[in-house]
Amino acid sequence: MKRLMNWRLYSLLIMLTLILAGCGKPYLSTLTPAGEVAQIQYDLMKLSTLIMVGVIAVVTIIFVIVVMKFRRKDDRIPKQVEGSHTLEIIWTTIPILLLLILAIPTVAATFKLADVSEMDQVNEDGKRDALVVNVRANLYWWEFEYPDLGIITGQELVVPTDQKVYFNLKASDVKHSFWIPAVGGKLDTNTDNINKFWLKFDSDKSEEAGGLFYGKCAELCGPSHAFMDFKVKAVSKDEFKQWSTAMQNADEQQPTTDLAQAGQDIFNKSCIGCHAVTPIDGRPEAARTAPNLATFGERSRIAGILEHSEKDLKNWLANPETYKPGNKMTGTYNELKPEQLDALTEYLMSLKVME
Repeated sequence: MKRLMNWRLYSLLIMLTLILAGCGKPYLSTLTPAGEVAQIQYDLMKLSTLIMVGVIAVVTIIFVIVVMKFRRKDDRIPKQVEGSHTLEIIWTTIPILLLLILAIPTVAATFKLADVSEMDQVNEDGKRDALVVNVRANLYWWEFEYPDLGIITGQELVVPTDQKVYFNLKASDVKHSFWIPAVGGKLDTNTDNINKFWLKFDSDKSEEAGGLFYGKCAELCGPSHAFMDFKVKAVSKDEFKQWSTAMQNADEQQPTTDLAQAGQDIFNKSCIGCHAVTPIDGRPEAARTAPNLATFGERSRIAGILEHSEKDLKNWLANPETYKPGNKMTGTYNELKPEQLDALTEYLMSLKVME
């Protein structure tokens, strides 16, 4: 009876494992690749898994055969096979072949994914045709700078589909790691050097994911590491061109209500020293100590983790330490009264470039 119960538990565990193995969202899971880099990495993962499972299966079958066929029935010593040249050649050659089968596509993919030469090429006008994004990781937020477009965004990266996007990765404080699970990565952002790589977002897969992918920090960086998220909007090339043009021509949003005007006054007294509210931010990098808020009203999340609602925004402004322990915003402003929270929320929610 006890053995039967154990067998049922094992069966249930196996079933749950298989069910959970199929879980995954198209905007987040590495098992649903949504770009060329992710597909290459996924294929390598399948190849290595197949080889490992194959080796385990063969060894298990041989083990069972040996146990069943050569069970000791008497005191006779079975035939000894040590020193067999045939066996030595077999169990030396097979691992070498398996390593070659795995190594050749791995090395080829490594060189392909490391090729960023196109990002340094310029056309006859002295400009780059490639889209380059400078990614800067901070405690605990992300900055995305489009150097050739003059645009800076915070917490949300906008990219065109079916086109290589090149990234320069660095950190302003401690080591982080840039990762968009469904599209590819991950790669460290360091304080003392710049890492470079590229990603390509598939248009069909992006449409399946609703045009929005989740990005994360994949390097333990502090108490709020788990909450260091960002979002990636994948749009068509034409939509990206419209977006970049609108961002380049955007001026600071003017309040349309008295409450929003009061919120702007509060912002200019307490927040403007760290945050910017225009996509074209001419301040040096060292002065950009907080996310750019020019498109705050269009974001899908607040602080990367909260629902984009007035209620959640007020909660964040009232006590950011509750949601992201150790963040740099904590302690840098005075506590806001309820009416001030209402006004500041009204103003921030009105900050939009694309209506």
